[in-house]
Amino acid sequence: MRPLLDHSISVEDISRLIGITSELESSITFSGATSKDTEVVPGDLFLAYPGTKTHGAEYASRAISMGARAILTDASGAEIAQGLPVIVVRDVRAAGALICAHLYGKPMQEMVSIGITGTNGKTTVSTLLHQLFQEVGRESGLIGTVETRIGREVLASSRTTPEADALQALAATMSERHLRHLVMEVSSHAMVMQRMMGSHFAMVGFTNLSQDHLDFHGDMDSYFRAKAALFTLEYADQAFINIDNDFGLRLFNECGIPAMSLSRSNPKASWHFTSITPTVAGTTFTARGTGGILIESSTPLYGNFNLENILLVLAIAVECGIDPLDCAAIIPKLKGAPGRMESINRGQDFTALVDYAHTPDAVRNVISTTAEFTSGKVIAVLGCGGDRDSSKRPLMGSALIEEADIAIFTSDNPRSEDPKKILTEMTQHLQVSEPSRVIIDRREAIAYAVSLARAGDTLLVLGKGHENGQEINGEKIDFDDRLVLEKMLEETR
Repeated sequence: MRPLLDHSISVEDISRLIGITSELESSITFSGATSKDTEVVPGDLFLAYPGTKTHGAEYASRAISMGARAILTDASGAEIAQGLPVIVVRDVRAAGALICAHLYGKPMQEMVSIGITGTNGKTTVSTLLHQLFQEVGRESGLIGTVETRIGREVLASSRTTPEADALQALAATMSERHLRHLVMEVSSHAMVMQRMMGSHFAMVGFTNLSQDHLDFHGDMDSYFRAKAALFTLEYADQAFINIDNDFGLRLFNECGIPAMSLSRSNPKASWHFTSITPTVAGTTFTARGTGGILIESSTPLYGNFNLENILLVLAIAVECGIDPLDCAAIIPKLKGAPGRMESINRGQDFTALVDYAHTPDAVRNVISTTAEFTSGKVIAVLGCGGDRDSSKRPLMGSALIEEADIAIFTSDNPRSEDPKKILTEMTQHLQVSEPSRVIIDRREAIAYAVSLARAGDTLLVLGKGHENGQEINGEKIDFDDRLVLEKMLEETR
């Protein structure tokens, strides 16, 4: 989506912005930018990024034929795009992100923009904040893993944090529609790949950090530093950091901008709980904030991890000027993000939940939380994705078999990998004995789990959450855990 109002940037502006000399006529102007040749609009600058398999410059000729006025690329891309109008830079992603931010007038700074990062909880915090802003009459934008919202308009999301050209165009659209806030998830990939260059947040929040994406980052320290880069003056004015995990405490101590600490139980934290009472309907709590603020409320969401999410929501909302009394009244109405501890009820006499948990820490947290309100057994279905961090597979397998009463190992998105190999890596050091099983076919695994469930049990289908497809050998087939589970439950009634 692009803004309706006119925007432009010239070759001269670009040269001055990123400190280069271009052979193109300095008066040439661009009215938009895109990295997708299929989405070129006449007057665009085409961003030709180097890729892992192909170079974006391979699509330069098509982009020009569609109306792009020039190609922004690196030296290798310029070789591919010989004969076409090019602007050559060293780092296409960083330069492209800066150009897009300036092209659209730095739209994120026209709103109170809030960025949320962390391994788990980004989607829930962002979704709850967006709901809260809407409830108090502040039209807001949301950009994240599950969906993108412009006020009440809903768009599909293809990744957690969009490429810079799409991100800045979305933000500009939100700004011209006079939205007051933008809440978005910021992934570590986006930071490393320079998608956030030129962006600036009024506030940023940190949920937690646990093992994930090591196939991309290499080690936990690099993963941490990718997240921590957001908590600098370049990207934000103020920080809110959960210090209940070691990486959060480290970030708070090293943070380069003013920061508030958050904790479930540490009374020295800027925001903390003074009472937490689990109930059949969720949890009631009292939270203490800066300046002696006291908020008594409740939530239908279960688990300590969701209490941490809600505390972050409260701290940011109050800092945005929302009355604590309004927060207390609204929090009980807020719903979790789709595919996050989402209940599937077709009249069965047991609880059935779908959750996105796809890290060892998240799997343990979700199952242990579920056990607290389950009188019977916890039956959990889980797989690991292919072509992703393989080092977490045995850890996720251990979390599943140690925390669940019945553990069912299955496929997630095997992508180009053999699902048997993935499952072997999950279970090779484990004793999987009946009624626990390894079932490669995910649909069959869910059906088996349903067949085992009895009154008082809780059935968890983990790993894919909101996703509506399964990637197998380059093909994405329709597969939504929620719909599959619904069908299985209806067939057993």
